[in-house]
Amino acid sequence: MINYKSYLLSIFVSLAISIGLQMILPFPFGLIAALALFTVYPLILRSRAMRKMGGSGSVGGGFFGQGQSFKYVCLACSNRFKGAVCPRCGSKMKKAEF
Repeated sequence: MINYKSYLLSIFVSLAISIGLQMILPFPFGLIAALALFTVYPLILRSRAMRKMGGSGSVGGGFFGQGQSFKYVCLACSNRFKGAVCPRCGSKMKKAEF
């Protein structure tokens, strides 16, 4: 996982790069490049950190992972199942099991 000091350092480096882009490029192009840098760079950092932690690394991966599925336990008959309704008794009362 990325630590706080290296994250701050990378943010300040991206700030310096965006200021440099704004000085080199004319007005609307420099602003667009700086906004694109501030939008894309944290997404790249997050995907890199997710890959290090064993996640998918995709932008829309979420916090709970991709391959995990929930199983439920019926409160009426104690049957384990996936879905909304217990296939054994038809009850909708359930609790989640991770």
